[in-house]
Amino acid sequence: MDNVKMLREIALSLPEVIEAPHFEKTSFRVNKKIFTTVVAEHNRATVKLTPDEQDIFCTFNTEVIYPVPNKWGKQGWTHVNLQLVQRNMLTEILKTAYCGIAPKHLAAQITFEED
Repeated sequence: MDNVKMLREIALSLPEVIEAPHFEKTSFRVNKKIFTTVVAEHNRATVKLTPDEQDIFCTFNTEVIYPVPNKWGKQGWTHVNLQLVQRNMLTEILKTAYCGIAPKHLAAQITFEED
């Protein structure tokens, strides 16, 4: 399965997520708020994390996940290289981004992998 399809499958498995266009990108939203966008031709997703979450994920491998290189990146927006990211890591990244914007009753339904 290509990784754009994998991202779509994971994102749409989260409660009440919809897929919608966002300029030249595809976005995934909950409660009308974007938690990730995808540019398929660049094999890249961009996710909304807190700056602290971004720091944690980016310590893994900056070729796989890295801050957007501008003021958006300082706010937590983070690029994910879809050619390199593994499914389990992408799942955790998307769940984290989702929980950051989802209503509390929806975020409470999400479970994370144990270390």
